[in-house]
Amino acid sequence: MKLLVVNGPNLNLTGLREPQIYGSDTLETINAELKKEFPDVSFEFFQTNSEGMLIDKIQAVQGEASDGVILNAGALSHYSYALRDAIDAIKKPVVEVHLSQVFSREEFRRTSVISEVCKGTVTGFGKYSYFAAAFALARLIKK
Repeated sequence: MKLLVVNGPNLNLTGLREPQIYGSDTLETINAELKKEFPDVSFEFFQTNSEGMLIDKIQAVQGEASDGVILNAGALSHYSYALRDAIDAIKKPVVEVHLSQVFSREEFRRTSVISEVCKGTVTGFGKYSYFAAAFALARLIKK
């Protein structure tokens, strides 16, 4: 099984940017821990600060061997209808993740325009949001 883990704008600063909200682990550390926790899963990791590149990567999943996508779109989750349309266009399950508990933060973070076209959403568990998403996708895809 192959899962694509896609991270959007500013997630390259994970571990540095507001660690009291997003945690002190870097994206590289989280990725390494995911591989260790799920040794039977082949992971591909991708991060970009560009909305267009994020959309291109999501669209490319349709023709690739990836079985599902774990997506932390960052702030794009709250307003990118173009990203929403890209997710809706592919026929692979996508799980939206957020490191922080978006529902206890600013009002604008409480709305996600991509949730409706994702298989599920995991929010508020820090790096373990990725682990929960991987666990769920692995179980879902095996069926």
